[in-house]
Amino acid sequence: MSRTTLTMPTSARAGARTAAVALIIAASLGAAGCASITSSDSIDGVTVGGAPMLPTRDIVENASMSADHTTLVAAVQAAGLVDTLKGEGPFTVLAPTNDAFDALPAGTVDTLLMPENQETLQTILTCHVVAAAVMASDVVGMIEDDGGAHDVGTVGGCTLVATTENGQVMFTDENGTTATVTTADVVQSNGVIHVIDAVLLPRQ
Repeated sequence: MSRTTLTMPTSARAGARTAAVALIIAASLGAAGCASITSSDSIDGVTVGGAPMLPTRDIVENASMSADHTTLVAAVQAAGLVDTLKGEGPFTVLAPTNDAFDALPAGTVDTLLMPENQETLQTILTCHVVAAAVMASDVVGMIEDDGGAHDVGTVGGCTLVATTENGQVMFTDENGTTATVTTADVVQSNGVIHVIDAVLLPRQ
């Protein structure tokens, strides 16, 4: 069976692109081994980075509460996209942790936060966002329907490939880097976050 592509309407792309930087909602679960995805929708008091992720808060509000989101918050501010990510949405964000950012080559994050690199930062972050609310069960269903791999179109124009292995959902970027979902379905007032353990990049 040929693979279909999870994407968003063209009209949503324009507004969401700017917003997407916040997508990098870095909540890290640093899972090891073969831990299964944890679904946290409809659970009050789910914590990420030591802070409760309340479904009544928007993506930016929840990210700002977490000790694991400091790099994300800095990136959102540098990209000038706080207001957009506080918008109605809905957005699905794949959220790398601080540790995921730290794993990038030395100096990468500092360079990206420079004003002259704002456009590059926006592109990277928007490659972690889909302009729709997509729960983990939806992703798993699409992967199964497509015979084991499903193409996911992002706001930033990147195409990620979603797969499953040992009970975990993974996303692979166009460079071959794979991020594992360590916590899924962290519901926000304007979308949903899936925590991932690596930063996904545009084709290099």
